[in-house]
Amino acid sequence: MKKRTITRVVQGVPAVDGAGVRLNRVLGGSTIEDFDPFLMMDSFDSRNPEDYIRGFPTHPHRGIETITYLIEGEIAHEDSLGNKGLITSGASQWMTAGSGILHQEMPLATERLLGLQLWLNLPASEKMTEPKYFDIEPKDMGLVEVNGGFVRVISGEYKGVRGVRPHHIQATLLDVQLDEGQGIEIPVAENETVFVFLIAGEGMLEGEIFEEKTALLLSDGDVVEVYALPGETLRFILASAPALHEPVAWGGPIVMNTREELDQAFRELREGTFIK
Repeated sequence: MKKRTITRVVQGVPAVDGAGVRLNRVLGGSTIEDFDPFLMMDSFDSRNPEDYIRGFPTHPHRGIETITYLIEGEIAHEDSLGNKGLITSGASQWMTAGSGILHQEMPLATERLLGLQLWLNLPASEKMTEPKYFDIEPKDMGLVEVNGGFVRVISGEYKGVRGVRPHHIQATLLDVQLDEGQGIEIPVAENETVFVFLIAGEGMLEGEIFEEKTALLLSDGDVVEVYALPGETLRFILASAPALHEPVAWGGPIVMNTREELDQAFRELREGTFIK
């Protein structure tokens, strides 16, 4: 057993996106190489609907998958393909943008909006795949009770309990809650990119305390250890996936492999030929 250690600490910073949504920007342009294949991550945490109800009006995506996961809240969505629906508390939506989609995401006023959106890169050979939605309800996820909490298996596996199987990159996503003072060891694939995101509450790794809304990139190894502090419940996300090691050309909501592919995507947007 080889315990993973911390190789990079990324603290989320307040940002505004969409039509005026206040959020925490955690991963972005400066982290793409280290966190490959995870591109961007925004965290939502507000009890004030004015922070988010303006939402994310219609915008394009190509070349990526967007994973939205809500611990609490509701987000209405619809797109250029005629799909529409609602992401609710405890549910996730794994959207494959592929060759191109236009969609909007509009959070609804609730007592609390707590969750995240994570962008997962697509391999070069699959960037122009057909767009599709993968709606993941709580019943589709695995659930394992652990000493002082639980592990919700969104995708991948934990202790033989499986979540869903993604259509493209086989990423593992776990939502873990630990009661105060409790700890957990999580087995992970030795050579995958693995990070922990403290979404609610402070946590301890390697004897060091980290604030909530912090992402911790971990070294090679096959086990991750995380502890909640005395007197405080901890909620964190563990993400793991094989790195792509491919060039990244990123322009706003579109991520391709070359500048030429990026220019073509924006040219098609202007000419009205973006949707295949």
